[in-house]
Amino acid sequence: MDTVSIRFFNDSEVRAIWDEENNKWWFSVLDIVGILNEQPDYEKKRNYWKYLKAKLKKEGNELGSVTTQMKFTAPDGKKRMSNVLDTNGIIKLAEQFPNNKAMKFLDWFTYSDNTIDGQSKKKAYTLFESGLLKSLEAGTVKCLQQIHAYLFGGLYDFAGQIRTKNISKGGFTFAPCQYFNTTLPVIERMPETTFDEIVDKYVEMNIAHPFMEGNGRSTRIWLDLMLKRSLKRCVDWSKINKNDYLNAMQISPSDNAELKALIKNALTTKIDNREMFMKGIDYSYYYEENE
Repeated sequence: MDTVSIRFFNDSEVRAIWDEENNKWWFSVLDIVGILNEQPDYEKKRNYWKYLKAKLKKEGNELGSVTTQMKFTAPDGKKRMSNVLDTNGIIKLAEQFPNNKAMKFLDWFTYSDNTIDGQSKKKAYTLFESGLLKSLEAGTVKCLQQIHAYLFGGLYDFAGQIRTKNISKGGFTFAPCQYFNTTLPVIERMPETTFDEIVDKYVEMNIAHPFMEGNGRSTRIWLDLMLKRSLKRCVDWSKINKNDYLNAMQISPSDNAELKALIKNALTTKIDNREMFMKGIDYSYYYEENE
């Protein structure tokens, strides 16, 4: 199966498919055209690409003769063949849009995979096939440390290590590290047999924020492992709006009802589905992108 990646440029999807044989990503032309032309409507994007392709072909530009196609899900939910370009092709396509948006897009596109987040995301994709997830003891602190170590190993020198400094974010101070010897075992012992218990435990671990960086991406995988083991469910993160999720997480230390509602409405039985896992990684990393 192909690995489908969903990246986000200013909250607009950029879908890609990994080509194992040629060892490279192919990107949806319609997604890029929609961004560069500032046109979200599917049919209008298609029509503009038809026009642009014909124009380029007439001018002798090789982009006008694109024939590579792969299947993407259309707005009606059906998978249809759609034009794709590799990295070099996308750069050449963006150059056909001489505007500020194209320049910003190229800055994002050409460097996104070289960042720590980009490299970590690549490592996250391999988790599904690694066999590691099946060997972990869901709900334990060690499990969370192993996930974090896998995602950020070689990228942060503190990968998998419980922090020894106090941290805060957005005016909220996370649990003091000097009490972790007491607080983390208490969280680990929290029950996780029902949906409410699992989310309660997830919220408490988020309040603890045991790592210097990468807490959200690690604990969302940790949450899914608990849901899979106890309820035979996992979260379809694509059904949870980024702003809704961040707002719910912000108030969860005092009231987690909103967070529970969001997660409950996004539960799925596709716990062993590769595409569901990959999609979850895409959205999990999207939640962490700065506005």
